[in-house]
Amino acid sequence: MVYDVIIIGAGQAGLSMGYFLKKSHLSFLILDKANVVGDVWRSRYDSLTLFTTRKYSSLPGLLLDGYQDGFPSRDEIADYLKRYADTFSLPIKHNMEVPNMLNNQGIFEIYTNCLQQYKAKKVVVATGPFQTPIIPSISRELDKSIIQLHSSEYQNITQLQDGAVLVVGGGNSGTQIAVELSEHKEVYLSVGQNLKFLPLKLFSKSIFWWFDKFGILNAKKDSIIGRKLQSQGDPIFGYELKGKIKEGNVSLKQRTTKIKDNIVFFEDNSSVIVKNIIWATGFNFYYEWIDIPDLLDIKGNPIHERGITNINGLYFLGLPWQHKRGSSLLLGVGEDAQYLFQHILKDSELLDSTVME
Repeated sequence: MVYDVIIIGAGQAGLSMGYFLKKSHLSFLILDKANVVGDVWRSRYDSLTLFTTRKYSSLPGLLLDGYQDGFPSRDEIADYLKRYADTFSLPIKHNMEVPNMLNNQGIFEIYTNCLQQYKAKKVVVATGPFQTPIIPSISRELDKSIIQLHSSEYQNITQLQDGAVLVVGGGNSGTQIAVELSEHKEVYLSVGQNLKFLPLKLFSKSIFWWFDKFGILNAKKDSIIGRKLQSQGDPIFGYELKGKIKEGNVSLKQRTTKIKDNIVFFEDNSSVIVKNIIWATGFNFYYEWIDIPDLLDIKGNPIHERGITNINGLYFLGLPWQHKRGSSLLLGVGEDAQYLFQHILKDSELLDSTVME
């Protein structure tokens, strides 16, 4: 069988795409490497809480239950995604990792780890922005007695040993983890830039409500506001870390430059001795499994215009700043999915009419 569309990935992007395709006559299938929808969220650290309220954390067609001005937890989102897939009866095949995909004369051939082959006229790659963990090469200089984890591997304090912990990376995940650990351990936080804080709420309204009102939430990537936001990077949402630093519960350090055994050195030549390191240093895209030339730029990023590539029938969904600030988030991926759906539907109808003629 040749499907009209195959979606690779059953996270928030893939599910949103499935929601719209369900409204059409097109045959489609979603392939996902996890056992259950939402497993990727459950594998993240236990205390993870979104900085978007429930009002700004829903996918198209189904509201996230609960107090709309409250902040959902990791497990709440995992449960919601599972309920979303069930509610719309989305056709998902689990435990399907895709090690190879190629384009054979306009038909995409997708090979899975189960030695199964699927064929499709169109493919939406919805594998998300969190693919290959980035761990700096200096990590290899650590003494083997030191426990080191990427933030994607960290779940709770039981994974760590007695002694101080260094969190490297000043994003929202790294700062949340540092705040959590500071309740029980001596914590150092190493960052490469000055931290910028924004409140989770302002005058009892979510900061994202204000973003929405002032047009920041809908700023397009190529707009003046969009370019400025991208150059500045994400702020830290909430003031918990700020309070912990002021109280001395988290010690802020400059960029990590060198490691020797169990001693970590920083840009200002100061150093600390630690027993644990958590690398909250982000992720790289990984698309080596796509055996199609001229798809990626020299940095390995997809070449696309709002998710539409120069390869006929191949699309990406859920990329950071794919179109707007929220393109990779629950609050924004639905708009991009609808845009791709309309493009796919129009292209399919055009193809069908050409074939009939």
